[in-house]
This record gives sequence, structure tokens and C-alpha cells, in this order.
Amino acid sequence: MLEDLRALVEIESPSRDLDALAASAEAVATVIENRLGGQAVLIVNEGGTHVHWVAGGEPRVLILGHHDTVFPLGTLARRPFAVADGRATGPGVFDMLGGLVQAVHGLAALEDRSGVEILVTADEEVGSFSSRALIEERARACGAVLVFEGAADGGALKTARKGCGAFQVSIAGRASHAGLEPEAGVNALVEAARQVLDIAAFSRPELGTTVTPTVASAGTLENVVPAEATVVVDVRVESAEEKERVEAAFAALTPHVDGAQITVEGSIGRPPMPESAAAELYSLAQKLMPDIEARAVGGGSDGNFTAALGVPTLDGLGAVGGGAHADHEYVVVDAMAERARLAAGLVKALQDAPRA
Repeated sequence: MLEDLRALVEIESPSRDLDALAASAEAVATVIENRLGGQAVLIVNEGGTHVHWVAGGEPRVLILGHHDTVFPLGTLARRPFAVADGRATGPGVFDMLGGLVQAVHGLAALEDRSGVEILVTADEEVGSFSSRALIEERARACGAVLVFEGAADGGALKTARKGCGAFQVSIAGRASHAGLEPEAGVNALVEAARQVLDIAAFSRPELGTTVTPTVASAGTLENVVPAEATVVVDVRVESAEEKERVEAAFAALTPHVDGAQITVEGSIGRPPMPESAAAELYSLAQKLMPDIEARAVGGGSDGNFTAALGVPTLDGLGAVGGGAHADHEYVVVDAMAERARLAAGLVKALQDAPRA
């Protein structure tokens, strides 16, 4: 597994870099074919190169993951793959190349792989816009989804996720000289500041809803009244009702500064993943690993899409470790074999279970 993990990490795969993603997809396909046989199909579209492998037989279980990472090209030179003190490190080891390797090696331990599909997408980190339809199609066909995103703290599985999305609020004002005639301008920065306060008030922490302005930009020079400004907002919700409320609140934003105009783009693109979607599969996991725990987490994954369809979905089956999206990202090496065995056990249980 460490050999295959190294092979994947050492081909960098930043989201939206189509050439890098094509090379990474080839590496993922090679690992799958070397360990499982058959042929992995490369699916190229505007989001990158996705990898799809099918064992054959009636579809029963979808192994779901992604090979794109958040790190820019050149990160590997600064932070190369390494194994030391019981940890594997390098860009993407935890989110989520380690999980992909564990899933493949778990399947390799099974003599019968019939009914199993693997789908590894190239745009999960940037919203899965090009892969969502394919994910949903294969989830419906298979009837059960195992997501190999990194585990929650302590190796826990992820049985619920918040819905998440982003909004961009663009403000159009009018430039003028800040010293000679500031009153002739329409200050987009002042309007943006007012909007930030309004938007932050959309949060309902008691309901699990967070609305967090994260990026803002405005202005050109210190002596020019800003004519344009933008505010980017991260949103997380636990329920469909809160999704509707927050989206309606963004749509209803109105200007405070005379003459300013507001445009809102975005949505809560990943619906919430309710605990009910994971209940059946988590029960199977507990039979295989009685001490394994469950967590509800704030981050989203492609499991949000499949759970929203009503397809049983269990997430967090990937690597035990931490530091996703950070320089200290790591995988606990000693846990890799155990997680691969868990993957094998879950697939076998789903193969043997009567199809609903």
C-alpha cells in the first residue's frame, strides 16, 4: 500500500489543472488495474479526467473517491512523500489518496469482486460540477455507496455531513476622486462592509447553520472611491429547511448606499447528508469493527449527493490521520491494513445482502 500511495502522491493533482489531473488519473487507473485486473476507463470532461472501473455483474456497491487535491504544483518539491515515525506524509496523503489505496487493496483481498464499481473523480475539491451527474447515476445503479474520504478524529466514520456551498456578492458603485469630490462617488467598499454584517447575521448556530464571510476585495488606489467590491461567503447547513432559508436570504439582499447595485451568485450546492442515510451501513461496519465510532462533521463530500438521493451512504472509510488541506497532513501507517480489511468486509456484506 505504501508503494502505491507513493506512486499517487508523486504525481501532483491540483484541481482545475487539466494536464496534471490527466496524469494523475492515469496513475490511479494503473494502480487499480495492477491490483484488481480489468480495465479502468478514463472519462474526460471540463472538470478533468475521472476514473471508472467495473468488476462486472449486477451493480451492488459503489466505491467513491477523488484524486484531485488542493495543493498547487510545486508543493511536492517542498514537501515530498515520506514515511517516518509511523506516519506517511506528502500532499494529498490524507485527503484522499490514502483512502483510495486502502479501498483498492481491500478489494484485492476478495476473490469475488462482482457487483463492485470504483469511481474516482477529478473535481471534488472544487464542487464536483462536472462529475455530479455521473456520481448520482452510478449511485442509483449500485444502491449502496462507500466513500473513502479520510476518517474523522480517532478513525471514526462519518455518518452525517452538513450541506455546504459558497456565495459571491458583487457590488457595483461609482468611482470618484476621494479628495476632490468623494460625494460624487458611490463607495462599493462601504456597501460591502454593510453587506458583510447583514450576511453574517444569517447564521443560526443553534440549528447548525454557519454563514461565514471569508474573502473580500475592493478598491484600486488610496485616492479613488471604490467602484467595485466582492464578498465571498462559506455556508454550512444541517437541514433542507435551512438551505432554503439561507438561499432566500441571499436572494433578498438589498443595498444600503444610494446608487449601489448588488449581484448575488452561488448556492448551497451540496445538500445535507442525514444520519439516516448511513444507519444501515454503519451497523454493518460495527459488526466488523465493534469499537468503531461515528461522527457528524461540518465538511461536505460527494457522499452528500448520493445520500440526498436516498441511497445508503457511509463516509469517512479512508485513511486514519489528519491535517487535511494543511502542510502537516499525514496518514497513520499502522491503521492502513485494518481499514483495507474493513473495506473488504463491507463489500462482502453488501454482495451477500439481498438487494432492496
